[in-house]
Amino acid sequence: MNWNPNALPDLSGQVHAVTGSTGGIGYFAAEQLASAGAEVVLVSRSEERMQHTQEVLRSHVPGASVRSVRLDLTSLDSVAAAGAALAELPRLDGVFLNGGPMNFSTRARTHDGLPLMVGAHMIANAALAMALLPRLARQDLGHSARIVHASTGFVTRFGMSVTDLEKTPRTGVGAYTKAKTATEVFAHELDRRLRAAGLPVSSIITRPGVGVDAKTPSRQGISGDGVRRRRNPFTPWAQGKDAAAWSGVRALSDPDAEGGDYFAPREGMRGAPVLVASDPRTRTPEPGVAQRVWGRVLELSGVHAVV
Repeated sequence: MNWNPNALPDLSGQVHAVTGSTGGIGYFAAEQLASAGAEVVLVSRSEERMQHTQEVLRSHVPGASVRSVRLDLTSLDSVAAAGAALAELPRLDGVFLNGGPMNFSTRARTHDGLPLMVGAHMIANAALAMALLPRLARQDLGHSARIVHASTGFVTRFGMSVTDLEKTPRTGVGAYTKAKTATEVFAHELDRRLRAAGLPVSSIITRPGVGVDAKTPSRQGISGDGVRRRRNPFTPWAQGKDAAAWSGVRALSDPDAEGGDYFAPREGMRGAPVLVASDPRTRTPEPGVAQRVWGRVLELSGVHAVV
């Protein structure tokens, strides 16, 4: 269908959780979902920042229904606690796995001793998805619940091996790209398993293009004046982080979206979200790779798979 990110479907009655929602893409995804009538669950590390974010969001979306759940993606204990809290919600239509620390040190580790990028961006988010799957699957929503995974264009640009998840590349960008490559492999394997089990849950991948601070609308304490900006050499060709949120929001709210879909900006780095082809290296990797990634994620996270 033709998609207008500024005229979303009516999401009244729906509940969507967004990780990493106290800033950047996550905040604007939450704001856009709330503006369409959805109840939004902010999922992030800082209770103080989530409280501030609730206030800012309500100032831009009067009457918005917002709540918070604490999640530290560098701690699997925190992931388990957040999963349990989200599973207690009366309804949950979708979760946008957007969060992850942007610390590019290749020596950084999670609280569980995992390399930071793969541990927080990939394993923790996958563990949260697995923890929520029973809750998502036992609902009668009239549509499929959504698990939306955030990736990056670096996956297509730079081929990365994921046969050894814990082996850290020599650069921070390489570590980030490897984590997102593994995310895509896992997301496609999850889609295959959900289809085989006949569960009413869709696993969908998105990438934001390039969202830069210089083109992002101001939100008090979140973006704009008084908030530290990161310089980006791609700024002339990029978009704001509000527009970078569009792909994730479409994956959650498009009634025609299906498991295995991949949404990305029309122009690559920017533009309205459109359905694009998945990278065959992550959709159909070499024999055994997807199963090894799946098994290792479950082993490292300690989460039981229901599919």
